[in-house]
Amino acid sequence: MAEPHSVDVPATGYLVVRASGAAAARAAILGGPAAPESVQLLLRCPVPRAVAESGAKLTFADATLHLQPSGVVMLTVAAARLSISFAELRPLMFRPVEVDAPLRSLFAGAVAHVLAAGPRLDPHGLAHHLLGLAELVLRSALRVELDRVDALAARRREALEYMRAHLGEQSLSADKIAEALYISRRRLYQLFDDGQGVSERLKGLRIERAKTLLTDPAKAGRGIAEIARDCGFVSAPHFSRTFRRATGRTPREFREQALRG
Repeated sequence: MAEPHSVDVPATGYLVVRASGAAAARAAILGGPAAPESVQLLLRCPVPRAVAESGAKLTFADATLHLQPSGVVMLTVAAARLSISFAELRPLMFRPVEVDAPLRSLFAGAVAHVLAAGPRLDPHGLAHHLLGLAELVLRSALRVELDRVDALAARRREALEYMRAHLGEQSLSADKIAEALYISRRRLYQLFDDGQGVSERLKGLRIERAKTLLTDPAKAGRGIAEIARDCGFVSAPHFSRTFRRATGRTPREFREQALRG
């Protein structure tokens, strides 16, 4: 499978949705009330070679179809004419989103027909046709993306629940977690692609459990080594070093300060 390129030149099979104007772009990325005047859909798809080599552009009041020489189709439509709000489109904005083959084929066929017959068609009706095409692509891609995000979130919760249930096992690893969830190691890492990763997430969960145990007055009689074992650390010294790097205090210092408070 091809890897997505960028928001300017998407790889085959990937859609990029952009907003026009700097204010709208900032709102799309950071969140905010500003809505764009227009929304751009970029998708690389097969079109007739003669058209692809020369490029083509059809412009109407509310829609523009531009085939770039690189083979990327850019469909620009007026945001106000879409039935989908800008806020609803945010999951698609400014990043490559994979589009399945049937939708790519439909889009490519529609674009090829429009470019071939455009000069002989009614401009007003053609603008409506392009707006409908944009609606179809956006709604289909958004539905798939939201389903994918929901599925990822559910699998991520499963992975976290398994980690929490087995924190005391020193042998707990990415391979063991993936095996328990019946997914590949690569798929597991995709669930935690937020920069922290699996091992860091596991370490963070162990530190949080250690904090809970250290600050519980009912467990004040338990030794540091025992708490280290309960949290899955290989030894008390390893636990102390890791805990201090994470909190700035040793487990003993952390406990004493918490219990005094």
